[in-house]
Amino acid sequence: MELFSERGYEKTSLREIAERLGVTKAALYYHFRTKEDIVASLSEDLRGGIDEIVRWAESAPPGSERAREIVTRYGDLLHSLGKDMIRFWAENQPAFRDLGFGTSLRYQFRVLADLMAAPSTEPMDIFHARQALLAISWSLSMMGDLPLPDEESNAASVAIALSILDRM
Repeated sequence: MELFSERGYEKTSLREIAERLGVTKAALYYHFRTKEDIVASLSEDLRGGIDEIVRWAESAPPGSERAREIVTRYGDLLHSLGKDMIRFWAENQPAFRDLGFGTSLRYQFRVLADLMAAPSTEPMDIFHARQALLAISWSLSMMGDLPLPDEESNAASVAIALSILDRM
């Protein structure tokens, strides 16, 4: 993730990844034949985490409490994955799109927002729900240069997201 974030997906080689990890290229090949396999593995944590939030939300009654809990869980998920993963995702959208991960992530993102807005189907409520999720996503990818501890940054992004929900 660090290399992909620093150099970009296209400019990072398997050799560089092996060197950074302190393993031989053969050892890396044993687990991952291609960079795509690495990205697929890394994105599984994000996609699986979102699926978990969706499963929970589908079993909870719709309303503001569920929406607030989705935001909190989404913030915790992204925070647990770390800035490098989110930064990689934000800065390498073409790679995610080309590998097919972007489409599934966008779909999951929209499902979460719809669950947050429910029972409303008003476009502006869905807009606010999406903006709340984006507040968290973008804070991790765009605020890494600020001298803020991770916990403080996560708490602030969730608080901002929750204030956006208050407009629904």
